[in-house]
Amino acid sequence: MRDELRRHWPRIAITLLPVLLALAHATGTWRLTALERLDQLIYDVRLRATMPGTPDARVVIVDVDDASLARQGQWPWPRDKIALLTTELLTRQQAAVLGFDVMFLEPDRSSGLERLRQIASGPLNGMQGLAAEVERLAPSLDHDATLAAALEGRRVALGYYFTRTGTPSAKGQLPAAPLLTEGAFPPGGTYATGWNGFGASLPALAKAAPVAGFLNTLVGANADGVIRSVPLIARYDGDKAQPGYYESLGLAVYRLANGSPPVQPAFASGAGAMPRLESLRVGRLRIPVDGTGSMQVPFRGPGGADGGSFRYVPAADVLEGRLGPGELKGRIVLVGATAPGLQDLRATPVEAAFPGVEVHANIVSALLDQRLLSVPDYTPGYEVLLVVATGLLLAFGLSLLSAPRAVLLAAGVTVALIGLNAWLYVGAGLVLPLASALAMTALAFALNMSWGYFVESRARRGLVRLFGTYVPPQLVNEMMAHPDRYSMRAESKPMTVMFCDMRDFTRLSEQMAPAELQTFLNTVFSRLTNVISAHRGTVDKYMGDCVMAFWGAPIDTPDHATLAVRAAIDMADAVHDINRAHRASGRPEISVGIGINSGVMSVGDMGSAARRSYTVVGDAVNLASRLEGLSGHYGIEVVASGATRELAPDFIWQELDSVRVKGKAQAVAVFTPLAARTPEAVEQTQQLLERWSEVLAAYRRQDWAMGRNLLAPLLAADAKKVLYQLYAQRLASMALRPQDPNWDGATRFETK
Repeated sequence: MRDELRRHWPRIAITLLPVLLALAHATGTWRLTALERLDQLIYDVRLRATMPGTPDARVVIVDVDDASLARQGQWPWPRDKIALLTTELLTRQQAAVLGFDVMFLEPDRSSGLERLRQIASGPLNGMQGLAAEVERLAPSLDHDATLAAALEGRRVALGYYFTRTGTPSAKGQLPAAPLLTEGAFPPGGTYATGWNGFGASLPALAKAAPVAGFLNTLVGANADGVIRSVPLIARYDGDKAQPGYYESLGLAVYRLANGSPPVQPAFASGAGAMPRLESLRVGRLRIPVDGTGSMQVPFRGPGGADGGSFRYVPAADVLEGRLGPGELKGRIVLVGATAPGLQDLRATPVEAAFPGVEVHANIVSALLDQRLLSVPDYTPGYEVLLVVATGLLLAFGLSLLSAPRAVLLAAGVTVALIGLNAWLYVGAGLVLPLASALAMTALAFALNMSWGYFVESRARRGLVRLFGTYVPPQLVNEMMAHPDRYSMRAESKPMTVMFCDMRDFTRLSEQMAPAELQTFLNTVFSRLTNVISAHRGTVDKYMGDCVMAFWGAPIDTPDHATLAVRAAIDMADAVHDINRAHRASGRPEISVGIGINSGVMSVGDMGSAARRSYTVVGDAVNLASRLEGLSGHYGIEVVASGATRELAPDFIWQELDSVRVKGKAQAVAVFTPLAARTPEAVEQTQQLLERWSEVLAAYRRQDWAMGRNLLAPLLAADAKKVLYQLYAQRLASMALRPQDPNWDGATRFETK
């Protein structure tokens, strides 16, 4: 072991470099923005993966949506309409608690009362009784008073917002007393976000509904602006209301629904003169919070009326009495707006445009379920310990183990890190960092393997020199894992071979100068070769205007036929792309014919002493070459044998014919794959193939009349299809001949 350590010490040392970087991040010596963003991404993915995804019937959102605005008029609505909404929800619907995620900052002047008073005391001052009549009507025209009367003595929480500016401003009235006085916290510390201004409800409304909560959701902790945590308390230090710590709307609504239990801060033990705020105790409930008094929001699921987490009721339906009496009995109701024009949509880990009112609904739901997340105070120590333990394991394990085992170790460490983090998150609600350990693992593995590759892998480089000129790079990389398994020795094995020939090449070559033709061929062959390599094929050779490739060697590939067919389809698509570019530039278009066959072939290093190549030979190879020549006869691009069709059943196949090619006495069924990219296209294609099978069956039993009748609808649907035209001509000519009892329906081809 000591000799092994001495031999691999440079590899161990280079693997420890990422460990030092991760430790610098974990200890705060050098915080890396990329790792912080990665931790946020991991948090978002983990949150979405563990959301309950079930509806919470206890919380209902009355939504000022686009439909409500269309039916009830533009926002803001008159306060008498809000009063009607409040009365309907609390009286007829018997809601338990009502929270407003909307604000009433300015007096309601929609009734015209103020203007009437101006007229009565101004131009019409002399009109007898007018002023008295205006004052008599005043109570019915004072919409703010109407709303205040509807709120009086009800379990309602109003919304407001805090501000912080150089010149403090205050509008409206905060609750008479803060949730917690400044004396509830040790002096000198910062336990929540601080504000010196606010925008709150009118005094008349604030007195009628003394419970209120702030609506601020972003605390500036996240550079990406995504709401992951929301403050439950905020400190007001201005002079327009009593200084202290006020509660959020979500917390206010929860407390109203539970009898308004007292709130007490709880601090981490043994933290010194300025302890860290650890949680808020609301009655018997302990709510973990961070240093800003914020709780992580455990979202239930997607947002909006179609999200399924909460029931959404259009506000217009409530105002128009479309809900049955008591339909919302005992529910916690939040009134908010999702209409895009009202700009109450937030970026969250769940969605980029999440209704702001549903953020509060998720907080209330989480508090009711006690489904809470915590960022513990020992998080930095946990991260350091995790990085050190993981880093040492990787530094020695990756350096001393073989490459396959080192890969397994890195994969196992990654899975263990993710599993531990997920287990603590799901089981204990702990939000702990993971990015530094994961990034360290990935970088340590990359550096360690790079060192092993460049310094300790001479045998592997020999394999590259041996096969690199024959096999695609991605296959060589796979072979390097077990270099002893491969040699150039010839062997027979099941494979698939393809020939792709360019049609009318002679005509093209006559129209182009030699240099232009060379550039043209290089462009086409490069495109086709890239497709073959992408599908794990090996290019055997280029023969003028033809390219030959095979699948199944040197690496055993069980799905060699499927890969070859996919490559053929993509090659045909690539040619179509080339033709579109040619049409735009006025250059001649090209077409290709592709032949595919599967069977037992001999593969290996073959040739003479002067020139050798890694190639395939055999009867199955010859058949593929013959099939390529048939593509133009049937007016299609890809012709495959029945053997290939049987090995690639996932495609939709159309049988073309039964043929006897030159050099083979036995008839071979030939097919072409059809591209159907949508379920509707697949169904339509299957119907056409059923009719086509009936045409072939009639043709092979020499029922010419039936064949013509069955073919007629196919011709009518696609009169330009060469295959249908071919069989129409065959059926017409065969009808003039007597039936042949020895005929097997096969077509003989004497040329390639």
